[in-house]
Amino acid sequence: MANAGSRVSIEGETMRYAEYNSQSKIRSETEIDKRLGGTLIAVGLGVAAAGFAGRYAFQLWKPLGQVLSQTAKKMPTSTFSSHYYKGGFDQKMTKREASLILGISPTSTKSKVRDAHRSIMVLNHPDKGGSPYMAAKINEAKDLLDKDQRR
Repeated sequence: MANAGSRVSIEGETMRYAEYNSQSKIRSETEIDKRLGGTLIAVGLGVAAAGFAGRYAFQLWKPLGQVLSQTAKKMPTSTFSSHYYKGGFDQKMTKREASLILGISPTSTKSKVRDAHRSIMVLNHPDKGGSPYMAAKINEAKDLLDKDQRR
């Protein structure tokens, strides 16, 4: 029972053309809910897979981490720390401190003291951007070691 242009008959029910438009871009709420649900499930599975993969990787790396930590413990501490003295200056300079400043043995000869002083002063001279305080300490170290040396 089709009317002349305003209604269409589908299996005994009458519908208007606007309601029957099969190529409509409007989606029903159930169709949107199904697509959103599928997307959420896919995202959840992806997150779970990443978690299991990370757990597996950590289990594989645990023995390697233990080997690395044991190797690091066996290495001497001087490998990781620099050869610089960690600490400030004493009130009165000692031979030990003077030798640490110049980077030589406390029993070095005068020529070694002079060479070490010259090379350090070139790097730390106030005219070249060095600290006047450091230059004074370097000079004090040289004077102390020179005074104690008789060679």
